[in-house]
Amino acid sequence: MTSKERHEARYQRRVAKRQAKKLAQCPNANDYDKVFSYDNLYKAYKCCRRGVSWKASVQRYISQAPVNVYNTYVKLQQGTYKSPGFYEFDIYERGKKRHIRSTVIGERVVQRCLCDNSLVPLLGRTFIYDNGASMKNKGYDFAVNRITEHLRKHYRKYGNEGYILLFDFSKFFDNVSHELVKKIVRKEISDERILAITDHFIDMFGDVGLGLGSQISQVLSLASANSLDHYIKENLRIKMYGRYMDDGYLIHPSKEKLVECLHEIRRICDELDITLNQKKTQIVKLSHGFTWLKIRFYLTDTGKVVKKIYKRSITKMRRKLKKLKCKYENGEMQFEDVQATWQTWQAYALKFNSWHTIQNMRELYYQLFLKEMEGSRYALY
Repeated sequence: MTSKERHEARYQRRVAKRQAKKLAQCPNANDYDKVFSYDNLYKAYKCCRRGVSWKASVQRYISQAPVNVYNTYVKLQQGTYKSPGFYEFDIYERGKKRHIRSTVIGERVVQRCLCDNSLVPLLGRTFIYDNGASMKNKGYDFAVNRITEHLRKHYRKYGNEGYILLFDFSKFFDNVSHELVKKIVRKEISDERILAITDHFIDMFGDVGLGLGSQISQVLSLASANSLDHYIKENLRIKMYGRYMDDGYLIHPSKEKLVECLHEIRRICDELDITLNQKKTQIVKLSHGFTWLKIRFYLTDTGKVVKKIYKRSITKMRRKLKKLKCKYENGEMQFEDVQATWQTWQAYALKFNSWHTIQNMRELYYQLFLKEMEGSRYALY
């Protein structure tokens, strides 16, 4: 055998080994009939109704759930299922306008079944561990814990001297390339019927982009930047790297190394049709503190990672309490709802090193609602 033939033989053995491992881990994820079985669809329906069963549209679906699920199952088996479209509306989150394309309960069931039984098992196994969004046993808290652990590891090696590169994707969902995500899906899935229905859901969003409001958008958006994650970890050799959807960070003792990494990240993003937000992409000295995922991080001289509530979040909550006071006085809401809002924020705030902030917010809350709290069983809180 020539050198080229030996190289090709080794490559084919590695491919066969990876395929065998994928088949062992996900034996049914590449089989349309097993993915869209009636049992899987019914399990997906039970998941989709959680937390939204009070809605009229969901209640109508629940009233004849076995029949509705069976009708969907028949359409899927016959290959005649089509998306009914979206409910489109705008919301304002932290002053930013976001366009939502919400799907009906019947389509959410199909998407949930597709994602849970095919896309997530097959695509999720290719994601790096520090990709913390929209995966089982991961999420916001996971991402915060990972960056905290990375900061501690950095301190044990280099102290609090070093830098962090923060980057953010601009209009991440709106700019996802359909050609790219379809290519990624085809690399992991070979069943033509699964590919056809996945393409159908992708094409419903138009020529480019994936809308906010559906599960398949979250999974495929994560996959669209997966090659960037692997390049940073494997080619640039940055171990202390993590990403949460469109926000990422790289920690390294050398600023020059991070400047080089930023140049490479820009190059890869251009290849993936991803646009970096120039205002939010920056290199910051660790000892000066930085903001990531609306949390202010500080790495002290003693190695303690201090997490503070984002200042704008505090201002927003103070304004919200005053608005809740007005709504309560006008009879637009009950005190129990005000109390639930306050306790939710307080539980969130207790995760941070912000004792004085919490005490000041409690003082404002007591000033606004002291009379109402006298007859409440939550008066001490």
